[in-house]
Amino acid sequence: MKTKLWLATLAFFAIVTPGRSQGHVPAFQLGVKGGVNISKVDGDAFTNEFRYGYHAGAFAIVKLSDHVQIQPEVLFSQNNTRIDSSFGNVFHVSNMKDISLNYLTIPLLLNLSPSRIISFQVGPQFGILMNQHQTLFENGKNAFSNGDFSMVGGVQLNLAWIKLSGRYMVGLNNINDVTNNSKWKNQGFQLSAGFRII
Repeated sequence: MKTKLWLATLAFFAIVTPGRSQGHVPAFQLGVKGGVNISKVDGDAFTNEFRYGYHAGAFAIVKLSDHVQIQPEVLFSQNNTRIDSSFGNVFHVSNMKDISLNYLTIPLLLNLSPSRIISFQVGPQFGILMNQHQTLFENGKNAFSNGDFSMVGGVQLNLAWIKLSGRYMVGLNNINDVTNNSKWKNQGFQLSAGFRII
C-alpha cells in the first residue's frame, strides 16, 4: 500500500512539474519551510552521536538568471546534543545530560540550477544562540557579531509550489565559551519541506 502511494505521488509530480519546468524561473519567490535537524556538537565534552531537532522559518529566492539565484532564509533551529560523562566529571553537572541549543540561523545560499526542477546550493550560514530576554531583531543582529558561522551545501527539488531540500552543515568557528581546553563545533544534516507563497 505504501509503495503504491509513493508511486502515485511520484507520478503526480512527474505530470505536474514538466509543464512548469519549461518556463522561466520567477524573478522573486517567497515562502515558508520546516523540517528536521540531525545534528551533533563535535568536541571532547560531547558524545559522538547525531540527535534529532527541528527548524522552521521563511525563505526568499532572488533570480540572477534562469540558472543562478540567491536564497536567503531566516530559521528558528533547534540542535539537540548529549553531554559526555567526562564533561560532567570536570564541571560537576551530574544532573545534566541532554542539551537543546536553540539558534536563529540565517543561511545565505547561492543556487545553481541546471534545470528549473533541481538546484545545487552552497553558502555561509550565520547563527546566534537565542537569548529569550532579547527581541527577534536584537538576536538577529548578534548573529553577525558573535554567533556561530557555518558552511552549507546541499540540493533542492523545486516541484511546482513545493520545495524539498537536503543539506549538510559544518561549523567553522569554536562555540565553546566555557573552557579553553577544547573546541566545540556544530555539524549535521537538515531535511526540509517548503511551500512557495509568491
